[in-house]
Amino acid sequence: MSQLTRRQEYERGRRRRGAVIASASTIIVVTAVIVLVPRFEGWSRVRKAFFDREVFLDSFPRLLEAFWLDIQIFLWSTPLIFALSLAIAIARNTRSPALFPLRAFAVIYTDVFRGVPVILIIFLIGFGVPGLFDSRAWSNPLIWGTVALVLSYSAYVSEVIRAGIDSVHESQRAAARSLGMTGNQTMASVVLPQAMRRIVPPLMNSLVSLQKDVALVSLIGPVEILRRAGIEKSNFANFTPYLGAALIFLILTIPCTRLADWLLARERRRTGATAVA
Repeated sequence: MSQLTRRQEYERGRRRRGAVIASASTIIVVTAVIVLVPRFEGWSRVRKAFFDREVFLDSFPRLLEAFWLDIQIFLWSTPLIFALSLAIAIARNTRSPALFPLRAFAVIYTDVFRGVPVILIIFLIGFGVPGLFDSRAWSNPLIWGTVALVLSYSAYVSEVIRAGIDSVHESQRAAARSLGMTGNQTMASVVLPQAMRRIVPPLMNSLVSLQKDVALVSLIGPVEILRRAGIEKSNFANFTPYLGAALIFLILTIPCTRLADWLLARERRRTGATAVA
């Protein structure tokens, strides 16, 4: 049976004390909300507009059905974002003077697409690019909505990957090159594996954010969960469908957020760092 060190016992005690304080403060806040909110004068109107049980039960299955389109957009966007982000990050990390145009393009790309809001990129690409083609086959909003998401998120994720690459100490590259490895081999076999392990938590945060921003594609036409909630709201003249849509997003994003927290804690333990209150 393993014996805990004094340090481990101290940290376990701190975690236990923190959990007790967090539970007590949460109970106090939740109780205050439950007791105080119904005392507001307009609570009855808000409850009728946002918490209608019949509207919720009627609209929720259709919201779930529409959410499947969000999942599909997320699934086919994610690998494209990762591949483009990796290419941009490596382009920004090139050190050969002959590849300066490639570095300059990567810098301009990240500056432009990080500087423009995602919703504006979706509008510009979703309504502008289809006008270049005569065929209706190229007017599918799902295509251009996906393109807009990939272009915008690649700019953000590439910076996360670049930060991971830069976090690998130069001595690692020097050691690899001294063993006769080429620059590409050093990047593929030494730098990227270490960089990817370090950036998993921020990458998870980007995926959670992407899962929510997929709903913005509805602004150029597709009937996904946000658009469906708007339709249901008009049909019932009630805002409860929006609450149902929010609940569906939470069911998916909260586990992803907890996974990101767990990965952060694991990385902290792996590096031997101690959380300081």
